[in-house]
Amino acid sequence: MSGVWVFKNGVVRLVENPATEPVDGRQSSSGRRKVLVHTPTNEVITSYASLERKLSGLGWERYYHDPDLLQFHKQSSIHLISLPKDFTRFKSMHMYDIVVKNRNVFEVRDL
Repeated sequence: MSGVWVFKNGVVRLVENPATEPVDGRQSSSGRRKVLVHTPTNEVITSYASLERKLSGLGWERYYHDPDLLQFHKQSSIHLISLPKDFTRFKSMHMYDIVVKNRNVFEVRDL
């Protein structure tokens, strides 16, 4: 994996191709979007409902302490997945967070 690590608002994320993906998180001018894929089923995650089903099957539980976020916690780890309530604000940095915490189960692909 190559690219540029960007630190913004307390979050570090990897920008794979800085020439096509702007640092501010908006969609790139080339129109390429990222999608989260559940690799065992090759299913593109298109809603939080489908993501929650996949995560709960892996032992993740909903965490209801912040009303502004959709959060998941796994009893066997210290990890917490925090996502914006609105799925339209689900960005590649959130996808990579899920991938890192669930190796070999999810991956991020260009659409």
